[in-house]
Amino acid sequence: MATLKSKTLFFTTSPRSPLKMIPEIRLLTDHFTGKVWNKITQVEFIELLSQDTHFEGQGSQRDLAFSARDRINRAPKALGFVNLKPTIQLTAAGEDFISEKRSEEALLRQLLKFQLPSPYHTEPLSKESVFWVKPYLEILRLIYTLEKVTFDEVMLYGLQLTDYREFDNIISKIKDFRSNKATYIGSYKKYLGEILDKELLAIFQKEIVNGNTVTRESNDASLSKFKKTKRSNLRDYTDACFRYLRATGLVSISYKGHSLSIMSEKLNEIKFILDTVEREPQFVDDEDKYKEYLFDASTPVLYTDNVEHLEEYILRHSSTTKKQLTGKTITELKDFRDRVINENKERIIAAEVKTLKSYSNYNDIIDMYNEIISEELYDIPLMLEWNTWRAMTMLDGGIINGNFKLDDSGQPLSTALGNTPDIVCDYGDFGLSVEVTMQSGQRQFESEGESVARHLANFKKTINKEAFCLFIAPRINKASVAFFFTLYKTNIAYYGGTSVIVPLELDVFMKMVENSYSAKFVPIPEHIKELFEFSKEVAAKSADETEWFAKVQEKAAHWLAV
Repeated sequence: MATLKSKTLFFTTSPRSPLKMIPEIRLLTDHFTGKVWNKITQVEFIELLSQDTHFEGQGSQRDLAFSARDRINRAPKALGFVNLKPTIQLTAAGEDFISEKRSEEALLRQLLKFQLPSPYHTEPLSKESVFWVKPYLEILRLIYTLEKVTFDEVMLYGLQLTDYREFDNIISKIKDFRSNKATYIGSYKKYLGEILDKELLAIFQKEIVNGNTVTRESNDASLSKFKKTKRSNLRDYTDACFRYLRATGLVSISYKGHSLSIMSEKLNEIKFILDTVEREPQFVDDEDKYKEYLFDASTPVLYTDNVEHLEEYILRHSSTTKKQLTGKTITELKDFRDRVINENKERIIAAEVKTLKSYSNYNDIIDMYNEIISEELYDIPLMLEWNTWRAMTMLDGGIINGNFKLDDSGQPLSTALGNTPDIVCDYGDFGLSVEVTMQSGQRQFESEGESVARHLANFKKTINKEAFCLFIAPRINKASVAFFFTLYKTNIAYYGGTSVIVPLELDVFMKMVENSYSAKFVPIPEHIKELFEFSKEVAAKSADETEWFAKVQEKAAHWLAV
């Protein structure tokens, strides 16, 4: 059990995408069901996880048991997907979640039940008790009531909604923030900084007055360090809140990711939730009853658990007749609805591809890359994957598929899950995997290097034909260059022989896109292949990786030169 010490709402920050919990929960319950969750099994789990192809993380090498608890005791346990006491068990809610049939629905039910305090998150009874809330439920209510909320508004005020009875007060604060912003003389960045400082001083007044400003991360007790740490925490929690709510499929994010709103097609679902889900925390002092409540896969009841509601959606979004739906069970209707959603999504994507191949979105793609470089977008890794899929679709022929997840309206939802390339391209007689990252420095090599080669090897096996890889990052680390260069010259069975991986810095790739747009002819797959053939030839002749890398960058920048 954790004791609540925070003064604001907090949300699980790991994993960044809730759907990435699925392979880890499956690994835990496949190998440890019926065992006691202690330091021995925790170390065994993290060692097993580190060997899994889906694993994406470093963890604490000094304390493996802590790393295991960090991954399991937070989101999987807190959201009721696993029961860790008296022994490890997959719950009914967890079974629905890891089935991957309707994981978003299973996740939604659990987010709506997550509460503070609870038998998992206890708070000492006192006049200073802070929490009495179901955080995700109230943030959804905030979005619905205000029609949209920005990232900064949630960070400043939404995280202060630690008691649902303060809801109206938080609404007033956000409205005042908006009004004052409209009349503020100066930049928005300056205005935000002033308001954030003011709110931090108010929230943590007691700690500051009493001199309790040493944070867990540092021995520095200065007020500036204290505020910097708290600002960072608030941003991380807001980011996590956005991601988990987005994963339910109920909310949409604005084009540049600065605000959340309810998807127009989901308004009835949200209204039903807000009207029917109990706002009061449940069974705060009774762990057995709380677990029974939390683990139940059928509660709370959702709008889409109703036959009439499902039929109404299907009839409105497809050419299906009422007669065709007669007699179908709830499960059959949900399957039918899911097919309708996927068919509509495919039509949206097909229309997007057609537009991209006409180069109509060229300026928009370049603008988005510039905003990614300046880090002005929300969820930059996701936007980098999605924008690169758009660019690859535009600049040449072939069938280009992104492994990132899209929402019902065809907008990017979450990055590709582990063990797959970010983007795969089918050019007929050869294939291309594309990997993108915002990582730089040594961390880039440690996090991406081996997985890029492994993804390419798996891709080659899957398509059973020649395949290459394009690795794109704002800056390419020297260790990554050396590793990729070595793979040209080393026959490694585990990687399917030698590996042809071309690392490109983002500004060079942007030049490739520009060349494609300004060319007097339409690029074809052979133009792409020429870049990789050139890279192989240069790798064979270059004295070292530095010479090879420089020549490949130069070639890519002029890849369509006649």
